[in-house]
Amino acid sequence: MTQKDMSYSAVMARKNEIMKSSMGIDYGDFIESPIAFDYEKMMAETGYTMEDIYRIQHETKVGNTPLYELRNLTEMVRKTCAPGKGARILVKDEAANASGSFKARRAAVSAYTALRLGYKGVVAATSGNYGAGVASQAAQRGLKCIVVQEVYDSRGVGQPEIIEKGRACEAYGAEVIKLTVGPELFYMQLRTLEETGFFNASLYTPFAIRGVESLGAEIGEQVRSRYGQAPDAVVITHAGGGNLTGTARGLLYVGCESTRIVACSVDLSGLHMASDHDFNRKSFTTGHTGFGVPFAVWPDRVDVPRNAARSLRYMDEYQLVTQGEVFYITELLTKVEGLERGPAGNISLTAAVTLARQMDKDQIVVVQETEYTGAGKHHNSQLSFARENGIEVRRGDPRESIPGKSIIIPEHLDQVLGRVQDIDRLRREYLANAAKQLPVTQWTENDINFLAADVKKDPAWVRANLPA
Repeated sequence: MTQKDMSYSAVMARKNEIMKSSMGIDYGDFIESPIAFDYEKMMAETGYTMEDIYRIQHETKVGNTPLYELRNLTEMVRKTCAPGKGARILVKDEAANASGSFKARRAAVSAYTALRLGYKGVVAATSGNYGAGVASQAAQRGLKCIVVQEVYDSRGVGQPEIIEKGRACEAYGAEVIKLTVGPELFYMQLRTLEETGFFNASLYTPFAIRGVESLGAEIGEQVRSRYGQAPDAVVITHAGGGNLTGTARGLLYVGCESTRIVACSVDLSGLHMASDHDFNRKSFTTGHTGFGVPFAVWPDRVDVPRNAARSLRYMDEYQLVTQGEVFYITELLTKVEGLERGPAGNISLTAAVTLARQMDKDQIVVVQETEYTGAGKHHNSQLSFARENGIEVRRGDPRESIPGKSIIIPEHLDQVLGRVQDIDRLRREYLANAAKQLPVTQWTENDINFLAADVKKDPAWVRANLPA
């Protein structure tokens, strides 16, 4: 028998073939041009209704998580803003899911689908909470699980948060393939899928994004039931886009069309996420601009032919916060609300503080997730690791922070300000990236309509902002 060529170039050339056999989805059924595809048809290909998703998730300890009003924090915020301002801050406690994060919702649908389609196991490439979610769900469904994880720099030093997530994966029974930072992550995922014949539990499949829709739907229903109104704004930590996409779709499903969808990332401008030097000079391994901006301006840079996570399609605003602001809010949440939760899940809470200051008292802003903390995920571990890597950590004005060089933690709440990113600039970058796939002169009316939907604008806006 002739052995397959397992070189990097050969495996990447077989990507579409591997994806098709590892998911049971033929992306060719949706693709209409090099840039356009039938997005809703692809999402519907899962075959699941929202009721199906609720049932699937409830079978394995996922969903129906509590919604808390942060009364003490809300009162503190109101003392720092103008009279009549200071929206009520609510938080959806996703740490209550099996595996301790919202990503259990994605994993639940993927694991169920793998079992239904007859796969013996699942494979996921992730350095985040998703790996633990997949491992936990696979354990409950009787499936084998392999997690491919980017852990170390070239010195063999691992970021403590990533090491903790790997520990969690192994605790749930998964095999963890640990790699150094670089381009081999998706190569190893593809190779593992091909060699095992397992299901591709990618973060970016329709199954994964449909799993997050229940989170948005629950938020809309819980807020309406308790307060008699839809949430005015929902703040969502943004990395690869699945969190925002799924939550926004769920909110729309339950009729929250007027709810403002606010993305939030930690500003790590100047740090290259694929750089061996920069890998351990950041204290956030997800929810930062190193993922948030590239995935917003071109979603189709992943391990599937078309990414189901398309954040600009649903985003109304994009907030940026500093690492120091998030660490401050993480400590404050613990001290005044009695909730010790991981910093990555508190990125959106940090932006919510800024938004609440600008909103009226009778309005509601919802932070749509928390995550478990402990061991390397704890903010004290992250700060200790930063100091070990030569990062200055001190109190002061967080606006003076320099990513990769300093983490400046606010001295008081009114220093938590964040800043707004220019979302129209991101939209224009998206169009420029689309032009690299297909020259503007070849764009059809269908292409323009697709691009308009994908940046949440009308076709006239696309035509007025065509890349040169």
